[in-house]
Amino acid sequence: MDVLFSMAGFALASSISPGPVNLVALSSGACYGFRKSLRHVTGATTGFTALLLLIGLGLYEVLARIPELIKLIQWSGVAFLFYMAYQLAMDDGVLDIKEEGSGPSMMRGALMQWLNPKAWLASLAGMGLFVADGNTVMVWTFAILYFVVCYGSVACWAFTGSFLRRYVQKPSRVRFLNRMMAGLLVASAFYLLQG
Repeated sequence: MDVLFSMAGFALASSISPGPVNLVALSSGACYGFRKSLRHVTGATTGFTALLLLIGLGLYEVLARIPELIKLIQWSGVAFLFYMAYQLAMDDGVLDIKEEGSGPSMMRGALMQWLNPKAWLASLAGMGLFVADGNTVMVWTFAILYFVVCYGSVACWAFTGSFLRRYVQKPSRVRFLNRMMAGLLVASAFYLLQG
């Protein structure tokens, strides 16, 4: 039972912390509302869980044998974080609140996870910590538990965005929020470079 609590704690810490997928959920919640953002939440959670399962069911071994591939993933992820930070920092702060439209798609949410360095690192670290022996039952247990925690975490960001939409109507407030988020992404990128 202790291992399940440890898995849940790891999943929560890595799912709820700021990252590109969560920032899109926040933005989607602010622009489209909570209900329309659930497509992104579902796609991001499904995409992450698929990545986690692939790593747990064998991709981890491939990556362990080719350390250059891990470095490539790391550098690509860092570049992606800097790109996202630049986009946020340069944004004019005008929220395009849309009562119409559907918000980000499930596919976009899923694909974002495969580009998200945080998702790769969480998958590699999580499987290395909890299922290094390759126990298939534990891989699936971890994946199911992570799915539930990840869904709730990304949904919290979307809900926060929908809550904030009434308070961030002024472009100056949105610019401030965007620049704060950009700073967090840059900090995340520098943290990745340390590893």
